[in-house]
Amino acid sequence: MSFTFLDYDRISGDDIDLVIDFKAPGDERLGIVPAYHYGMVLHGTYERVGVIDLRVGYSESLYYGGNIGYSVLPAYRGRRFAAQACRLLRPLALAHGMEKLYITCNPDNAPSRKTCESLGARLAGIVDLPPDNDMYLRGERQKCIFEWTL
Repeated sequence: MSFTFLDYDRISGDDIDLVIDFKAPGDERLGIVPAYHYGMVLHGTYERVGVIDLRVGYSESLYYGGNIGYSVLPAYRGRRFAAQACRLLRPLALAHGMEKLYITCNPDNAPSRKTCESLGARLAGIVDLPPDNDMYLRGERQKCIFEWTL
């Protein structure tokens, strides 16, 4: 199955922009999907405020790990940059034919849960990680699974 990365190297928003860091090809044999990795920067600058990635496709591991992963630097938290960055990725996900995205977080991560809720994502449940999952092997035991219908 062939995959073509699209030209979304800088996605501009009101407060932040997403600037491509790299595009990671998938490996179907290993169950790894292609991904776009972005730096979150203040609008019109290269001042980095965090990172976000979009993993294109669906799999069991993405159900637990999510299609979107993000992190905002401590000095920039509380400004809703994670939610803004997710919204900026929406057109890219749609361009790849995705109709929904899974976003996951640890149950005790209140800021990430708020981000998902502000997007209108539905909490599908709090699930136990399978023992062979890489996050389980790192010591995590549960994930909140949010489903965001695009």
